[in-house]
Amino acid sequence: MTDASPSKVRLPPIALTIGEPAGIGPDIAGPAFTALRGKVPFFLIGDPSHLPPGTNFTEISVPAEALSASSLPVLRHDFGSDRRPGDPQADHAPHIIAVIERAVTLSRSGEALAVCTNPVHKKALKDGAGFAFPGHTEFLAHLAGGADVVMMLACEGLRVVPATIHIAVSEVPTALTRDLLAQVIRTTNSALIQDFAIATPRIAVAGLNPHAGEGGAMGMEEIEMITPLLDDLRAEGLDLIGPQSADTMFHAAARSGYDAAVCMYHDQALIPIKTIDFAGGVNVTLGLPFVRTSPDHGTAFDIAGTDKADASSLIAALRMAHQMGRSRWEQPA
Repeated sequence: MTDASPSKVRLPPIALTIGEPAGIGPDIAGPAFTALRGKVPFFLIGDPSHLPPGTNFTEISVPAEALSASSLPVLRHDFGSDRRPGDPQADHAPHIIAVIERAVTLSRSGEALAVCTNPVHKKALKDGAGFAFPGHTEFLAHLAGGADVVMMLACEGLRVVPATIHIAVSEVPTALTRDLLAQVIRTTNSALIQDFAIATPRIAVAGLNPHAGEGGAMGMEEIEMITPLLDDLRAEGLDLIGPQSADTMFHAAARSGYDAAVCMYHDQALIPIKTIDFAGGVNVTLGLPFVRTSPDHGTAFDIAGTDKADASSLIAALRMAHQMGRSRWEQPA
C-alpha cells in the first residue's frame, strides 16, 4: 500500500479521535505519528494532558497546521480532569462524544480527509452521558443522517464484510433477510468503487450453511434466498461469486479471485482475517458520506499507561483512511 499521494494537490490531514482516555488511545497516537511522519498526515483531537509523559506534541489551532508539524499535532479539546489509565471517568464521556462529533464536522467540511477513531468504552459512555447507541458505528450513522452502513474488516490480503454482526448464531437465519443481504452487497460494491478505486469489483459471497447447503442437504437458505438474490444482483451488473462454501474461500489462491468477501455472520468473516493478520486489521465503516476507519481492537484497559500497547492496527487504520480518502478526493465531482 502506497502512502504518498500522486496528486499535485496536498491532501488534508486525517482527524484521529483520542477515544476513551483511560484506554490505549493516548498511548498509541505518538508511536503512530513517528511511524507515519512524512507519509500519512494526521492530527489528534483530545486533551494533550492525557498523553503519556514525555510525548512530543505540537498544539495546532486548525487542521492544516498538521501538515507541517514535526511532532504529534494535537487539536486541543480539554476534558477538564486527569486521565487515569484503566479507570474510565464519568465526566469524560461528554467530551469523548464531542470529539467524535468534531472529527465528523471537520471531515464533512473538507478540513480533514477522513476520520479515524480510537476505541471507546460503550458502558462508560452510557453511564457518563446516557449514550443511546450500541457503539461508534451506529453513532456515526446517526451523525450522517441515518445512513445505511456496513462494517468491513480489512488487512493487506483480505477484506471481509459480515452481513449480520453482534447477534447469537441462532438468530442469524431469521435476521438474514433478502433486503438486508442486498443492501450489504450493494453498499460493499459501491464502496469498493468509491473508496478503494476498484472500477469493477469482484465480490465473493459465502453461503450460510456448511458446503453452502450442498444442494439443500444441509440447509435451504442458499436455494430459497441467497442464490436467487445473487442472480438478481448480477442482472444489475454486479460481479458476484457464490454462494460459496465458507471453508474454501479464504486460502491464498481463493483470495486472489475477489476484492471482498461478504459473509453471513460475525465469526464466518472475522476468524479468517484475524488469522491472517491479527495485529494489522482495520475496521472500516462503509456507506457513510465521509471516510471512517478504526483499529480493530478495544480500549485494552489492562495495559493502558504501561508502554505495552501495540500501535500496528492504528497505523494500518490511518494508512487505510489515507488511501480511501485520497480515492474519494481524486474522483471527478
